[in-house]
Amino acid sequence: MPSAYIIADVTVTDPTQYEEYKKWSTAAIQAHGAEVCVRGGTVQVLEGDWSPARLVVLKFPSVEAARAFDASPEYGKARTARQGAAIMRMVVVEGV
Repeated sequence: MPSAYIIADVTVTDPTQYEEYKKWSTAAIQAHGAEVCVRGGTVQVLEGDWSPARLVVLKFPSVEAARAFDASPEYGKARTARQGAAIMRMVVVEGV
């Protein structure tokens, strides 16, 4: 079964409130056994016009596990805490 990755492009609009989201999302990540591959850090554009402010990449054992994380009550708490603090663009991608 191939792994899966959640990739998020985040624009933080309220850094103070976003800290609350990070607390709850970290708890959800741990509860679902995801591997954090990227969480913030410097982004350097190599090609094209995509300039994300903050990237997050989480690794899961399967697309089903990634979707279960996204639909979980644990991540629901994080999502609620994030309202008004960030613009989130998030996808799940099947790995190899």
